This record gives sequence, C-alpha cells and structure tokens, in this order.
Amino acid sequence: MKRLILFLTILLLPVTARAEIEIDLTRGVVEPLPIAITTFHAQSPQHQNYATQIPGVITSNLEGSGLFDPINPRAFVQSTNSIHTEGPRFGEWRAVGAQALVTGFVTQTNDGRTRVEFRLWDVFAQKQLIGFAYMTTPENWRRISHIISDEIYKRLTGEDGYFDTRIVYVAESGSPERRVKRLAVMDQDGQNHKYLTDGRELVLTPRFSPSRQQITYMSYTNKGPQVYLYDINTGRHEKLGNFPNMTFAPRFSPDGSKVIMSMATNGNTDIYEMPLSSRRLRRVTNNSAIDTAPSYAPDGKRIVFESDRGGSQQLYTMNLDGSNAQRITFGKGRYANPVWSPRGDLIAFTRMYQGKFYVGVIRPDGSGERLITNAYHVEGPSWSPNGRVLTYFKERPVGPGGRQREAKIYTIDITGYNERWLRTPQDGSDPAWSPLNP
Repeated sequence: MKRLILFLTILLLPVTARAEIEIDLTRGVVEPLPIAITTFHAQSPQHQNYATQIPGVITSNLEGSGLFDPINPRAFVQSTNSIHTEGPRFGEWRAVGAQALVTGFVTQTNDGRTRVEFRLWDVFAQKQLIGFAYMTTPENWRRISHIISDEIYKRLTGEDGYFDTRIVYVAESGSPERRVKRLAVMDQDGQNHKYLTDGRELVLTPRFSPSRQQITYMSYTNKGPQVYLYDINTGRHEKLGNFPNMTFAPRFSPDGSKVIMSMATNGNTDIYEMPLSSRRLRRVTNNSAIDTAPSYAPDGKRIVFESDRGGSQQLYTMNLDGSNAQRITFGKGRYANPVWSPRGDLIAFTRMYQGKFYVGVIRPDGSGERLITNAYHVEGPSWSPNGRVLTYFKERPVGPGGRQREAKIYTIDITGYNERWLRTPQDGSDPAWSPLNP
C-alpha cells in the first residue's frame, strides 16, 4: 500500500484551558455529543469535492463510534463562506443544538500539494479547542479525514482515536466444500479495499505487526498449516521457518520483534516463540495438554493462552518463560481466542456454551467477566489500538436447509453497545486491527 507523506504544518490558536465539553468514557452508557460538522471552505472550484468529501468521512467516523451525534446540515443557519470570513456565530450554532463545531479550509500550495486546515470549537464556551493544518497530495484526502477524526476524538474524549487504521481479514467465497479464502486489507471503514493473496492456498488467522507494515498468518501447504509473514509495502511473503511440524495461531509481540505461535509435535501442541532476527525457536510450554492461541500482554511480560490442561478448554495466563500459569476462566462452557487489550486492562475471548457462541471480556486476574455479543457462531475478537472497540466475525447458515453459510465482520464498543456491520465485497472472517498508521 502506498504510504502517505504527511506534514503537520501549524498549530492554530493553541489553547491551554481545559475544554468545557468532554465525553466521559468511564460511564457505562455514553450519551452521544451533538456536533456540527460543516462543509469546508474551498479556495477554488477544483477543491470543492475535497471540501465536501472530507467532512463526510469525518461525520461517518465520529457517528460510527457511537459517541457523537452529528447534526443534520439542513439545520445549519450560518453558511460556510460566512464562517470563513467572519468566524462562527456561536448563538446560531447553539440554537441548532450543537455543543461542538468543526470547520475547515482546503487550498492548494504553489508546489501542487493540497493544504487541509480544520478547527474544533466549543460552542458554549465560544472558543477554539484545537486547530491543525496538513500538507499532502490530493489522492490522500481520505487519510487526512481519518487523521482529523482522530484529533477530534482525542480532544473530546481524552483517549487516542482509531480511525487512521486498517483491518486485515480473510475474504471468503464459494461453497462450504470448496471455500476460497484469501488475505485482504482495508481501511477501518471498509474503504481502500485490497486483496493480498490470490486464493490458491487457504489462509487463516492474519495478525498485524504493531511496529511494521507486516502481517503474520497461517496458510495450508502440502505439509499442513504453516506460519507466514507478509510485507504490505513490498508484497513479499515468506515462511517464518522450515518447520517439520504444523504451526498455527501466530501473533506478534508488542514491539513487533517476535512471533509467538503453536506447534504440533508428535500429537502434542505447545507454544513457541521466535525472534524475527534470529529465527530460532524457543519453547514456552511443555505440557501434555493442548496449549494454543497465545497473546502477549502489552508490556510483553505475560501471555494469555487457551489450554485443556484442566480437563476442559479454558483461558490461562503465564509468565513469558512459561512459569506461573494461572487459570482465569471458570464459567460454563469452553473458552477460546484470547487477546490482550492494548491498554492491558481486559482480555477479549470467545465462549461456547449450549450451542451458542459469545464474545466477551475479562480482567487479567479472572474477575469481571462480561459477555457483550452472541450469535449462532461468533469468533475472532481483535482490539482497536485504543482498546475501546472490538472487531470480530459472525457466521450464520443460509440457503436451502441451511447448507450454505454467510460470514460477516462487525465492530462493537466494549460496553456491548453500538454493534455495526463492516461491509466487505465478499464474506469476511478472522479480522485483525492494525495499530495507527505510521
């Protein structure tokens, strides 16, 4: 994927006072903040599309988070031109119910680049909260929209945003007997979609590196499942190592320098770690049970994994060297697919009980388990980089007699509210969120 060259050129009218408007994310259910997002002022007709499209993406991002309630532009009284020449008339924005206001300006510099400026205003305090200007090439207008969305989100919630990110997933097509599965990647809103593999080999469980434009995934070859690396910028993919046995369930370390995975040897499955620099395997668990699906804590010092060492499929945590293994799930049913939150406060998982699947979260010490969504088949949770939102996939039987199946990708807030379907060109499964784009 082409990388964006982006320059932050100026901070406009900085303010040090704390904003009078703020979204409190510590409450369980948050009332969406009314926000007015205007069409940006365009320097010339050739910039009018950007001046309209950028606010449209910002609106979609903020509304999709469930934390903002964009006001219908038909209610706006003050025109874009008037805002540009006079500044906001705050009384008119209060009258339409806005608590926050976003305005902007699009122009072209002498070297042909596009300059996009935006400002965020507190309507009741009648002051500017933040303002930035960016220099970029015209084709990167959509990424600029995501970056602006993140700045607004951060200023009004106090947490980092997640809009300037991508999601890698498995695109699926065909009948259950001849299912074609290939890697695909897209922006977090489903745009800029791209297939990474051609479908000739079955792929599963893709995961983003937190530090490189790299993906690790499992692919079926003549030797069975093997772990691969894929470089998004170059398109190069390679086997992680020449393993004599099946390897699967890979995931990067928090700094991206290592991959942890499972390997089946002589009918037994254990967890192994491999530094990408040396490619030398280090065995982490040595147990007669099935140990798999490892995920690092964000500090890299502990690992959560699934195991049947206690007689049923449950979640455990352990130190990086495999010591001090502690069971953390004790509910009815089976637990799988654990993944540690980037904030370290929660672990997401899949739970199976009485023929239904659930996605839930639990604290690393095993307390506070909450089930936040369920379906005929729901699996594969993955965290947004700010630890606020989960993505996962749901399957359901379709067609005559339910012999076909349909797989769709969703996102949901960790409170269990605001579940949204993420549209993809084909069926989709195994989604994994990227860190913020570099």
